[in-house]
Amino acid sequence: MNKEKTHLSIRMGKELHDKFQWVAQYEGRSMSGQILYLIQQCIRNFEKEHGPIPEEKEP
Repeated sequence: MNKEKTHLSIRMGKELHDKFQWVAQYEGRSMSGQILYLIQQCIRNFEKEHGPIPEEKEP
């Protein structure tokens, strides 16, 4: 996997932000850490069902 860092920005309503912040703190993570955890979990689940995701950019 490429170790280069990239940036992702998302917009959300205040209520969703506040609730997500609460969940992240409960789990002992920053909001960024919680998002990374959830993304990694999503990828693991996808690859478990569909096999490894190739390095190429297009699905």
